[in-house]
Amino acid sequence: MKNRFLLLLAFLPLLVGAQIKPDKEWLDSKFSMFIHFGLYSELGGVWNGRPVTSGYSEQIQSFAGIFSDWYAETADYFNPVQWNADSIVALAKEAGMRSIVFTSKHHDGFCMYHSRYTDFNIVDATPYGRDLMKELADACRRGGIRFSVYFSLIDWHFPEAYPISSHNADPLTDEHYRYNLNQVTEIMTGYGPISEIWFDMGSLTKEQSEGLYNLVDSLQPSCMISGRLGNNQCDFAVMADNEYPDYKIGVPWQTAASFFNETWSYRSWQQRGSEEAKFDEKVKSLVRVVSRGGNFLLNIGPKGDGSVVLFEEKVLKKMGEWLDRYGEAVYGTHANPFDAMPECCEVTCKDDAIYLFVDRIPADREIILPGLSAGNLKSITNLTDDNHKPAFKGKDGKTVVMLGDDFILREPYSVLRLDFDGDFRITSSRVVKDKVLDRTNAVPVFGHSSLDYYCGFKSVTEYDWTFQSLLKNVSPSVVYTDNEKGRKIVLTIDTVEMVLDLDGSEGKTVKAEKNKVSWGKVYTAQGRGTFGQLREEGQMSVEPEKENGTWTELTDFEYGRIYDKKVKEFYSELFLVEAEAKEDTEVAVEVTSGNSLYMLLNGEYVTAHFSSSRPQSEKDIVVLNLKKGKNQIVMKLFNRYAKTRPFCFKPLDEWKEYTLDVPKIRLGKNSLHDCSVRPYEPETKVTPARLNNIKVEL
Repeated sequence: MKNRFLLLLAFLPLLVGAQIKPDKEWLDSKFSMFIHFGLYSELGGVWNGRPVTSGYSEQIQSFAGIFSDWYAETADYFNPVQWNADSIVALAKEAGMRSIVFTSKHHDGFCMYHSRYTDFNIVDATPYGRDLMKELADACRRGGIRFSVYFSLIDWHFPEAYPISSHNADPLTDEHYRYNLNQVTEIMTGYGPISEIWFDMGSLTKEQSEGLYNLVDSLQPSCMISGRLGNNQCDFAVMADNEYPDYKIGVPWQTAASFFNETWSYRSWQQRGSEEAKFDEKVKSLVRVVSRGGNFLLNIGPKGDGSVVLFEEKVLKKMGEWLDRYGEAVYGTHANPFDAMPECCEVTCKDDAIYLFVDRIPADREIILPGLSAGNLKSITNLTDDNHKPAFKGKDGKTVVMLGDDFILREPYSVLRLDFDGDFRITSSRVVKDKVLDRTNAVPVFGHSSLDYYCGFKSVTEYDWTFQSLLKNVSPSVVYTDNEKGRKIVLTIDTVEMVLDLDGSEGKTVKAEKNKVSWGKVYTAQGRGTFGQLREEGQMSVEPEKENGTWTELTDFEYGRIYDKKVKEFYSELFLVEAEAKEDTEVAVEVTSGNSLYMLLNGEYVTAHFSSSRPQSEKDIVVLNLKKGKNQIVMKLFNRYAKTRPFCFKPLDEWKEYTLDVPKIRLGKNSLHDCSVRPYEPETKVTPARLNNIKVEL
C-alpha cells in the first residue's frame, strides 16, 4: 500500500538564508515613486491644438487616432532639457519614497534608454541625444535609492507586433516576443542593479511569461518581477490601476496609483484642485495599502521639457513631512494583525508595537481591539498630540483603547502607538469550537492571481483556522470530494506539518436530502470591468426584479442543461440562481463554465479560478452550505480565449466524499491551536488553491 501522507517537519525549520526573493528591503520600503515620462509627455494630452479627453494621455497615439509616422515625428522636437536626474532622486527621498520605477518603454514603443534594437529611442531619435534612463539609474545609486523599470509588453511601433487595439491585452507574435527578450536583456545587463521590473499589458502565453520570468531571474536573481507579466509568473502581485483592496493579501503585492485617475502622464489641461485635499487623499491611500500588507507606488508625470509639475512636487514634499513624523508606523511594518479592520482606524504593526491610524472618533470614544489581551501592553502614545494620553483596559479578552474627552482628531489621521513588553499575540475572532473545520469557519489567505490585466482576481491560496481544544492529541481526518481527488495538500496543526495524498481510495456516496431545497429562478446580467470586479460581493441579497435593465430572468432555463453561447473576447456575464432551503443544509452542485468561474453564496466568496492552460470548458463540484430561507448563488463567467462560452448549473442528487485518516498529532500546551490547509508545491504563489470543499474533522 502506498504512503498517503508524509510528515515533513516537526518544528518547521526554514532555510531562509538561501532565499533571495521576496526581497526584504522591497517588502519593508512601502512607498515608491512611479514616473510616466516619454514621447507622449511632449504632447501633454493635446493633439492638433485640442485636448484629447478620452483615455490616458500616455496612450494619446491610440485615443487620438494618430498615424504612427505623425506620432514618431514628435521625437524631432522632444528635448527634455529641464530633466535633472539628481533632482528627481532628491524629490523622491524628500517625499519618503524608497525606490523609483521608471518607464523604460511604454506602449508607443519609444525607448527612454539607448536600445540597440531600435533607433526609436531618446538617444538616436531626439535632439536630447542622451541616455536619460542611465542618468537616472546612476543618480539613484549616488542618492542611495533603489532603481526599477517599467516595460510595456506591447509595442505599437514594432512592425511585427499586433496593431493597436482598444484593450491593449494583445498576444505577442514570435518576433515580438524575441524583441522583448532582447530589450529586457539589455536593460538587465546595462543599467546596474534593478530592484523590480514592472511589466505591463499584453496577453502572453504561459510559455512566454515563463520565458521572460526566467530570463530576468537568471540575469538579476534579486530583481522582483511584477504580476502583470501574466500567467501568475511573478514575485509580487499588482492590483488594477488605482485599486485599493478591502481585504488583506498574503503574498507580496503593490498598488500603483496616479495623481489623477484620468491619466498617468502629464496632461497640460488637467484640473488639479487643492494641494491639501490631494495630500490627504494620497496619505490615506498609502496607509490603506500598507495596512493590508502592500506597497504603494505613486506616479508623477513630468512635462515634456523634463520638469516636474509643481502641484505634484508640493504634494510629495508634504507627504514627506508627514512621513518624517509617522514613518515608524509605515516602513518595515506588517499588515493589520486583526481579522478585520476596526471601523474607526487603519492598523499596522511591528513585532512589539501596534499602530492605529484613527480617522474618526467612535461615539463612546472607545476603540475595541478584539482578541488582543492587554496583559503585556505597557503603554499607548499619541504620536500626533503630546498633550493627550490615551488610556486602556482589558475586557473579556479584548483591549479597549479609551480616547477620553480631550482627544482631538487631526487630519488625515491621529496616530497612536501601542507598546508591548515583548511580542503580542492576537486570537482570531473566529475561534472554532466545533470539531469540523471547513471553508465557512476558516480565515482565507488571499493572493492575487493574474493571467493578464483583465483576468486579475483575488485567489484563495490557503485556509487557516484557530480551534479550541483541551486535548493533548488529535487524530484528524481530511474529508474531500472529486474536485480535490488526485491532489496533494499540506496540512499543518500547530508545529506539525504533513503532506497528504488525496488519492480517493476511501469514499462514500452522500445523498442530498429530498425536498429540503427548492431551486428557483435564474437571472443573467452583463458583467462589468475585469474578471475580479464583482459588485455583488459583500451584498447579502440582490434584488434582480428591482434592478431594471440590469438583470434578466432566463425563463427557459433548465437545471442541468448546458447552454453554449457564441461570445467575443473580454465578454463577461453574471448568473444569479435562487434557492429556498427549509433549514440549514449542505448541498453540492456541478457548475460547467468556460475559461473561468467566480462564485459567491449570499454575497460571500466561495471560489474563483482562471486557468492559464486556456480550457474551453471546466467543471466544478462545489459543496454549498445553504442557510434556512432564501439563498442566492452569483457566478461571474469571463471569456478570454474561446469562441463560445458554456454554462450549466446542476444540483446533484448525490456526490462522492472521501476520508483520509491522519496519524495522531500532539497539540501544543495552550487551549487554542492553529490549523491550515494549502496545496503542496502549487504552480505559483498566487495560483488559486481550489480547496473550497476540504474539511478537517478533529
